[in-house]
Amino acid sequence: MDPLAALLDGPRAHGAFLLRSVLTPPWALRIEDRAPLTVVAVVRGDAWVVPDGGPQVRLAEGDLAIACGPTPYLVADDPGTPPQALILPGQECRTPDGGHLTELADLGIRTWGHGVDGPTIMLTGTYGMTGEVSRRLLAALPPLIVLPGADWSSPLVPLLAAEIVRDVPGQETVLDRLLDLLLITALRTWFARPGTAAPAWYRAHEDPVVGQALRLLQHQPDEPWTVAKLAANIGVSRAALARRFTTTVGEPPMAYLTSWRLALAADLLRQHPDRTIGAIAREVGYGSSFALSTAFKREHGVSPQTYRTS
Repeated sequence: MDPLAALLDGPRAHGAFLLRSVLTPPWALRIEDRAPLTVVAVVRGDAWVVPDGGPQVRLAEGDLAIACGPTPYLVADDPGTPPQALILPGQECRTPDGGHLTELADLGIRTWGHGVDGPTIMLTGTYGMTGEVSRRLLAALPPLIVLPGADWSSPLVPLLAAEIVRDVPGQETVLDRLLDLLLITALRTWFARPGTAAPAWYRAHEDPVVGQALRLLQHQPDEPWTVAKLAANIGVSRAALARRFTTTVGEPPMAYLTSWRLALAADLLRQHPDRTIGAIAREVGYGSSFALSTAFKREHGVSPQTYRTS
């Protein structure tokens, strides 16, 4: 599993929040849900995104934005429009003074707003939780990413817009997969844009030597890897691999492997409460629960069991 796929693994398993908003000016939503990541696609009309402490950005029809929490932000028809609704953790909606929301109503399947035919239609997908594996990627993203519709083309937004209002068996799974695909496509497009500072570990996948090493470590963390064994699998010398990996990724191969194993272990502890520490240890490359516990406590400051129950 590569880090881009790992970003989606935990949140997808728990289901993402999806909503279609149909809005009529003046409108403004203040987002304080502390979600790690939210995707906003403008299907019709336009909108402004105003992050706390960041520059305001106008989204036109066809544009897509990715907001990385937990910093609050405003989404509105105009930056000066006072908030009508406050979106809190758990997607709880209140008026700014804490009252019951009446201006925006339920309009049907996964749809809310002022009326069924407002001039602005947005799709919002919110990942409500994340895991240790994805922190490496989230840490590399700015608070707000905007992809203008003129700069990229994807059939996923129209498809998601059509599917979000359907209520048939298995639809939640279909929507989760569509949102995952949309996010992956958007991030790949953004990382490939000129001037974007893609993280070193992401660019390293394009290196013919380091990319192979990363894939081996990520897909087979349970292997008893050494630099020599890794180099032999790739067909280069141990010294050449160590030097090239460290220069490209920013840390030595075994240091990367350790952080990757512990991140996987952290996610498995949360996602599979019925599995023993020993079974998780073996899956991520540690010979015993004691070995995993020692390394885990050094990295996270608590034991695997405490981490699981905290």
